[in-house]
Amino acid sequence: RRDCLSSTTCFDSVLGGVGSMKLQPLSRPKCSSVGPKTLSSQSHNVIVCPRQSRHARPQFVVRRAAEADAGTEVEVTQAEAAPAPQPAPAADAQGMDPAAAAAAAAAAAAEGAKAELTAELLSREVARRRNFAIISHPDAGKTTLTEKLLLFGGAIHEAGEVKARRASRHATSDWMELEKQRGISITSTALTFEYAGVQVNLLDTPGHQDFSEDTYRTLAAADNAVMLVDGAKGIEPQTRKLFAVARLRKLPIFTFVNKMDRPALNGFEIVEQLEKEFGLQSYPVNWPIGSGDRFCGVYHRPTKKVVLYERKGKARGRAGREYELTDPELTALIEPDLMEQLQEDIELLEVLGDELDHEAVLRGDITPMFFGSAMTNFGVELFLKSFIDAAARPGAANTRTGVEVSPTSTNFSGLVFKLQANMDPRHRDKVAFVRVVSGRFEKGMKVKVARTGRVVTLAAPQRMFANERQTVTEGYAGDVIGLTNPGAFAIGDTLVTGPTLAFPPIPTFSPELFSIMRCAPNQKKAFIKGVEGLLGEGAVQVLYSTDEYVVDPILAAVGQLQFEVVQYRMKDEYGVDTTLEPMQYTIARWVKAGWPAVEAAGRMFNTQVVKDGYGRPVLLFRNEFALNQVLADASEKLGELSPFALPPDV
Repeated sequence: RRDCLSSTTCFDSVLGGVGSMKLQPLSRPKCSSVGPKTLSSQSHNVIVCPRQSRHARPQFVVRRAAEADAGTEVEVTQAEAAPAPQPAPAADAQGMDPAAAAAAAAAAAAEGAKAELTAELLSREVARRRNFAIISHPDAGKTTLTEKLLLFGGAIHEAGEVKARRASRHATSDWMELEKQRGISITSTALTFEYAGVQVNLLDTPGHQDFSEDTYRTLAAADNAVMLVDGAKGIEPQTRKLFAVARLRKLPIFTFVNKMDRPALNGFEIVEQLEKEFGLQSYPVNWPIGSGDRFCGVYHRPTKKVVLYERKGKARGRAGREYELTDPELTALIEPDLMEQLQEDIELLEVLGDELDHEAVLRGDITPMFFGSAMTNFGVELFLKSFIDAAARPGAANTRTGVEVSPTSTNFSGLVFKLQANMDPRHRDKVAFVRVVSGRFEKGMKVKVARTGRVVTLAAPQRMFANERQTVTEGYAGDVIGLTNPGAFAIGDTLVTGPTLAFPPIPTFSPELFSIMRCAPNQKKAFIKGVEGLLGEGAVQVLYSTDEYVVDPILAAVGQLQFEVVQYRMKDEYGVDTTLEPMQYTIARWVKAGWPAVEAAGRMFNTQVVKDGYGRPVLLFRNEFALNQVLADASEKLGELSPFALPPDV
């Protein structure tokens, strides 16, 4: 012990000279306080006890462990105990000694092996991800198809068929009370399930045209789009609008013709509609055998086999046996006229092409087409299998500066594409939906918000299953993760761990309806809280008067149903009764040159100047004529007027 010595330096010298030691007290009283201690040594262990002398330099009794039994003692002075100088190791050609060079080489090899292992893990996980959004006209069966895909994926065991408002079961993807009452989808929902070793991330979107902006934001997070078509009605108005949005995103599009268990159009009529309406070539992967109550199966073109379906029992909708087209058994299983029609259709299909061009599918030039019935499960599992094989994997994403970000990059990056408030009615929570773009997401990691530079710890990541949640520990490109929003995130935000980068922002489109929302004075506090919660998630756009004494928000929406949803949620989630006062405006334009341009333009007739949530000037026009008149009178002073707005790079 150092307090037994008059010189700690001497004790350190002995330790350095004899190597690691085992200290053991001898029989002398002055050594009784020294406790035994064992240290590893490559040479030998020794037992050391200090002797103190009033006049002499400290001395030590050193006894080799091997000689302890014989009791041999050797007295060593401080000078003798001092370590002999060791010759310096020879330096290598770069001036580094061999030991240091070896350590550096080992460290470099370890880092290389770790990087190689990480790259392999990222590549493997990204390759098994599939991500898609479903788009359709209302009542085409989108929610039902979503439920059945979850059913085949094993994510649920009983699908909530959407048949009537009073149904006891409701669709898993429709979590909001208003959705259950009306039997429609109002919000986008993220659902995840595993199928055949592949993780599928399904983004269920609203079918109603009033929510096309929410659909566009959801498509910003999707790698593929599944367009659902009603077999009896063909292409419908909302299908056209949503298809244009998907085309804008340049997504691969898969077409599922639904409701073949009801009287339906001829398959070739729908093929022709797709080509005329969208200029989109189609490749029927399977072809229906009959329709309505005579719909009994499909002809699968890649395998050239007929797949018949079970109609009764627990196996209802499951694919039964597969038959060669020449199998004599088919004549007993398929009605003669249907069999004859099938053979004629197959001959015509050969004109459309023999093989599916996968590269053209990924470019969005060709849509694989499938026929089936989500309600009866006919054709759903066959579609799922084919989709997993042909769908685009998570790919590279471009930043605002044109830099390409690989999904297997070791740096994490993600895009906030949706905000949702009050998914859990027991808590007034805010959830930000993030699409992982690159790297590996880990629970508890720190990320930077590119827009603000703020660093946020992602302590409670969740995977959403409608309004149900599961804690997520990791995620890879293509995954959708829910993050508790502390007020740090906005729609279109980029989250990063490496060098700061930003993905293209998600635009806000021009609304067509405007109303002032008011409440009773005694509910003002809850009203303000509800406005911040609901309008912050993008349910509708919010504008404000330039008069500082007018604080009531102006709601701006694409359709009337958006207003109804906001009013319902204000009452249901915040207990606030609201009234809406319609405004006689139908067009909004953002002034890109800012407030100086508005002041320079002066007074404008049939126009109201308001500001958006970022304080930027917005002009409201009564009609197209009023817009053209202002452009003719003050276009030079106002500069460019934009029909959409991007979040500022603050």
